[in-house]
Amino acid sequence: MYRLTDSFPARERFALVNQQRRSAYSVPMNIAEGNAKSSPKERAHFFEIAHGSLEELHCQCMLARDLLYLSGKDYLKIDEHIHRVSYLLFRIRQSLQ
Repeated sequence: MYRLTDSFPARERFALVNQQRRSAYSVPMNIAEGNAKSSPKERAHFFEIAHGSLEELHCQCMLARDLLYLSGKDYLKIDEHIHRVSYLLFRIRQSLQ
């Protein structure tokens, strides 16, 4: 996301670019924090937060595509990656129940 958002218009630097970058790094940070928790309930909570950040990123990427900041090809790669990570997070959360 960092490389892709470098090409966005300068006017988006403190808006969409900032939001996408924050969402993108929030996902692995919350997974890492969740892995450090001792109880399955706490772990699941952080994985749920990570999943929420991932969904925010997905929406932001759709917006960037619609605004023509992302090419269709770049969007499809991101979309595929987001769906894969979403599935993995879902399975992890299921395993903790």
